[in-house]
This record gives sequence, C-alpha cells and structure tokens, in this order.
Amino acid sequence: MSHTMLAVVKPEPAPGAEIREVKVPGFGRTDALVKVKVASICGTDLHIYEWDRWAQSRIHPPLIPGHEFCGEVVAFGDEVTSVKEGDFVSAEMHVACGKCLQCRTGEAHICQNVKIIGVDADGAFAEYVVIPESNIWKLDPAIPHEYASILDPLGNAVHSVLAGDIVAKTVAITGCGPIGLFSIAVARAAGAAQVFAIEVNEHRRRISQEMKADVTIDPSTEDVRAIVAERTGGLGADVVLEMAGHPDAIRIAFDVVRRGGRISLLGLTNKPVSLNFSEDIIFKGLTIQGINGRRMYQTWYQMTALLKAGKLDLHPVITDRIAMKDFSKGMERLKTGEASKILIYPNGMN
Repeated sequence: MSHTMLAVVKPEPAPGAEIREVKVPGFGRTDALVKVKVASICGTDLHIYEWDRWAQSRIHPPLIPGHEFCGEVVAFGDEVTSVKEGDFVSAEMHVACGKCLQCRTGEAHICQNVKIIGVDADGAFAEYVVIPESNIWKLDPAIPHEYASILDPLGNAVHSVLAGDIVAKTVAITGCGPIGLFSIAVARAAGAAQVFAIEVNEHRRRISQEMKADVTIDPSTEDVRAIVAERTGGLGADVVLEMAGHPDAIRIAFDVVRRGGRISLLGLTNKPVSLNFSEDIIFKGLTIQGINGRRMYQTWYQMTALLKAGKLDLHPVITDRIAMKDFSKGMERLKTGEASKILIYPNGMN
C-alpha cells in the first residue's frame, strides 16, 4: 500500500477546498484503516466548503471533510477484535465519549462531548479514513455500495420516522432534501397510511413523487393547511417530520399537525423561531421531539433490517456520481438546487 493518498482538503479558513496528495493516516491500537469505496456529500460539507458562519465557529483547518461513506477494512490496530481485513463497512461518525450521563444512560447520540469524524477530525473524502473499532458498522456484501455510502443520512430519516407510532398514521414531511426524501420511503415501509411531501423546490417535489409520496404540495403557491385538512377529514396530520429548518416550514408543521399529534424536528434553524406556545403546543396537546443524528446503535439495526428486507428504494435520491477530483464541481452542482445526493468515488468511477 502506498504511503500517500489523494484527499479533499480544507487547507485554510476560507471558502473552497483542494485536492491534495497527503500521507495515509496512521491508526491506533483500537482503530481500523478503511479504504473508501464511495462517499457522499452532505449539507454540512457545503457549509464547510462555503465557510459560512457555522463553519467559522466550528471547523479548524486543515481538515479532510466527509462523514458519509462505505469501504473495506485494509488494516487495524492490535487490540481490534471485531473486524478483519476485507470486511465491507460503514461507520457511525459521531464518536461518543462513553463517560457522560447521556452515554451511560443509553443516549450516546446526544453525548455532551461528541466528536464528529469529518467535522472535528479528518474524514472520508479521501482514499483512506481511520475509524475507531467501536464505530465500525459491518455490512452485508449484498447491500449496494451506493446505499452503503448514505447510511448516515438514511439513519437520520429512520430515527425521525420511528421515534413514535407510524403504522396507519398520516405523515406530513416539510422539506424534501435527501433526509426528507428518505423519510418518505421509511414511512411507507413502516406502514404509514398516507404521506404528504411539502417542498418549495420543483426538483425535490419531482423526486418526492418518485419516492411514492401520496400528495406533493408547493407551499409557495398552494394552501398546505387546506389540502392536508381535506385529505384527512379535517383532522390534520398524525405525524409531522420537519426537515427544512426554515421558519415558514416550521410554521406549516404546527399548522397541519392534528390535536394530539407528533412533530419531530430535525431541520436546523439559523435564527430563533417564534411560536405561540399556548395555541401551537399546549392547547393542541402535541408531542414535540428534537431529533439529533442516529440512536447508537438501535437506528443502525433498524435501517439494516429495512435494507436487507428490500423495503427501501432510495435510487431516485441519488442524482449525481462524480470522481473525487471533481469535488468542487459537485459542490457547485449542489448549490444549484438541481441535485440531491451526490456520490464521490475516490478512485474514479471504475
């Protein structure tokens, strides 16, 4: 194996990124070195690339970004016992401390001291990445590489959908980025009775139809509340999955949820949002959930079971496949709003 590799590098605190030849990372006694087969671009990577306010407060260049991938174990530390060379794997890229109250009470996904590979440490936009053994997720070789590379965002969708009762429920999804689109498939697989996809972007609405949403709504031109009411006998949606983080989408979520319903909030806001707690929450008797990442490792077992059972068709969400050398082109493509999930191949498209 070569001592160097190609990687996407954020070299300095400024917009952009570069393809550079860097050293293959060293690994510790409890780590695995994984050869990346496919990685995928997330909205977080775009924040890092554009060097927005969030990135400026969180990222410390130089950094190799990338936290969604699959690959093959090529080496490991001498204390590793659960993986071997040649294993097909992905990984939970949130590295929990294992010591805080949350970690010790089954809530490691909201660890107080979490570090994220690809955000706080070098990630998977490279030919090789180092993963702690505890975070490796071994995969059935029958799972397609394309699906294996998007388990991180798929897990967000699975966590959001399955955070409460879903069988025979009416589900509204506000925001149809990749996680919202995945949520359509998960909700249908889990037995939802009816799924509404609420999205301003025409490209995403079109994909939501391919994902088998029952009703797609453009909130910029249509009366969402009236449409949902008409299709639910005036009750509203049993469950709303808020994936946009936009104040208008959050307002819609509270408008269309029925009394006694559930709202699961995953979309991140960039400013405070105003709500009337009495009218919007208390009098309606709502259950409000904040959704952060994936439950470790309950969500991983759930999404693996769904994939192995053939319950999820995710291909419509994968719109672009590029070689890693074209990373910057991929980021520009993502900014157009005409791409959903973009896959990156470190060794080209072969």
